[in-house]
Amino acid sequence: MSDDTSIVRFEDVSISFGDTLALDRLSFEIHAGETCVVFGAAGSGKTVMLKLALGLIQPDSGRVILFDKDIATMAEQDLLDIRARVGILFQEGGLFDSMTVAENVAYPLENQPAFQALGHANGSGAARSIDERVHESLRFVELEATVDKFPSELSGGMRRRVGIARAVVTEPALVLYDSPTAGLDPITANTIVALILKERDLRNTATIMVTHRYQDGQWMANFRYNPNNGAIEPAGGGDNGVKTRFLVMNQGKLVFEGSETELLASQDPYVQKFSRPGAS
Repeated sequence: MSDDTSIVRFEDVSISFGDTLALDRLSFEIHAGETCVVFGAAGSGKTVMLKLALGLIQPDSGRVILFDKDIATMAEQDLLDIRARVGILFQEGGLFDSMTVAENVAYPLENQPAFQALGHANGSGAARSIDERVHESLRFVELEATVDKFPSELSGGMRRRVGIARAVVTEPALVLYDSPTAGLDPITANTIVALILKERDLRNTATIMVTHRYQDGQWMANFRYNPNNGAIEPAGGGDNGVKTRFLVMNQGKLVFEGSETELLASQDPYVQKFSRPGAS
């Protein structure tokens, strides 16, 4: 997919819940391979933005354009098909406790119309196709040995990694991460961000990451995955730089959008809460 391909675009999007204005005329756009890091205090509209991007809720006004389609005007069946092109890591991983790791990762393949044919055509051969995708996705996050375990048997960091495996099993063009490192120790958090970098750079995936940690955004803006040696390396500047923009939300409004350099230079006291090492 070309780097100039528009993946998702918000055009003056507003939405309220009762008397509470959750988003106020939000506008931004992200292209293939780009990273958008979203900061903001609790209740600033970050998770609502992700739900709108998936078409799980509809705006009161404005437009959400996903893969060049206005998803507010789409039929539910068409929405199901387009959601198959989007992966999401929910807060805390969002795994189903009653399912094994393998069943959790297979869920998007078995429950989205775009992939259901894999489970019905050609009998056991198609079933193996889903199984192969699941194992490949778990291998991606280095947890292939956990296929028969349940989420309760895993550490918090491992559950988050399984959540990433489920988010990327459909090889989506866009992945949404809702606080992927929340509640994790710094070493485990860095492991999670390294996996997000790996997914972005191997597949030129558009990435929207909601986070409270400045370090997460710093990694996304300044490092990339090297497929030749499997290492996370400094991206460098110029043509080797990573296309990363930072958004800061405050009470439903976009109060900052720009590069890391512009973020660090901002004199806005609210923006500064998220623009320094150690911010969380």
